[in-house]
Amino acid sequence: MRWENLADGPSRQVADAALFGADAVTTRTFDTPEFRGITFHEIRARTIVNRVPGASRMPFEWTVNPYRGCTHACVYCFARKTHSYLDLDTGLGFDSQIVVKVNAPDLLRRHLASRRWQGQHIAMGTNVDCYQRAEGRYGLMPGIIAALRDHANPFSILTKGTLILRDLDLLRQAAAVTDVGISVSVGFVEHELWRTVEPGTPAPERRLDVVRTLTEHGIGCGVLMAPVIPFLGDRPEQLRATVRAIAASGATSVTPLVLHLRPGAREWFMDWLAQHHPYLVRRYERLYAEGAYAPKWYQRRITRQVHELAEEFGIGPARAGAARRIRAPEDPAPADVPGGTQLTLL
Repeated sequence: MRWENLADGPSRQVADAALFGADAVTTRTFDTPEFRGITFHEIRARTIVNRVPGASRMPFEWTVNPYRGCTHACVYCFARKTHSYLDLDTGLGFDSQIVVKVNAPDLLRRHLASRRWQGQHIAMGTNVDCYQRAEGRYGLMPGIIAALRDHANPFSILTKGTLILRDLDLLRQAAAVTDVGISVSVGFVEHELWRTVEPGTPAPERRLDVVRTLTEHGIGCGVLMAPVIPFLGDRPEQLRATVRAIAASGATSVTPLVLHLRPGAREWFMDWLAQHHPYLVRRYERLYAEGAYAPKWYQRRITRQVHELAEEFGIGPARAGAARRIRAPEDPAPADVPGGTQLTLL
């Protein structure tokens, strides 16, 4: 394996540092098949614990994101817009220009030791996946989890990545001293749909194996059934197959979330739709005519169907008081949707 330094001089490094809000930037490529075409911007970040905008409306206030950009390459990812803040492309650039906060574990440990920190819950995976492929190279999460464990600080993780099982022992140690919540995202189980909309993620059944393994080791794990994709993944038989598979994995809960298309993600998704399913473009324009969210009647219908299936297969939907409900930063829940849930971490 070979790393090639692509930085072209101090002027670029200084400019990048200012842009990334970091003290230094080194840009690299990794010469292996799994990272071909991906550029990593290694930064020494100045902060790592971030307060969520509009925190008063959220069930959590603080997040840790060791990466920006995501090699999962999900065509619908709401976080795409955040790459524009770095003057990076929100389409292919989001999938292939990955910002790595290499000092994240040390920064977090210092933050948790501060007298000003009151031990609030920290959510991870609410922006991009902290167990994307880059984590296999950089290994930031063990240090992050160890810091949270050592300070008995409650936290939750949402992921599509199977690499979380590497940290199983650390998660069990942390769960022995504080509240730890894990949720895995599986919106559908059809391989044809998975390969086109989530090309960089592990297969759905592998993610459900993660749920099974965590549960078998005493760490309750819920499933965020997201996204339910209109006209492509919402047929009754598709919902039934997905909920059946989730139940078989031993998930403690299932929480459906209909696809939402925020600016940045909307343009990229609609371009993908026009290429792969052009006959659906007009239907999507009508369904999402009012904004980022599908109509309330549609969301209610999907929620009702999934909850009825969950009851049939012996698992219950996430309930207030029994689950820690997480919404994406700057992503308010649509009014009157049951629970207003965007992301649920148990």
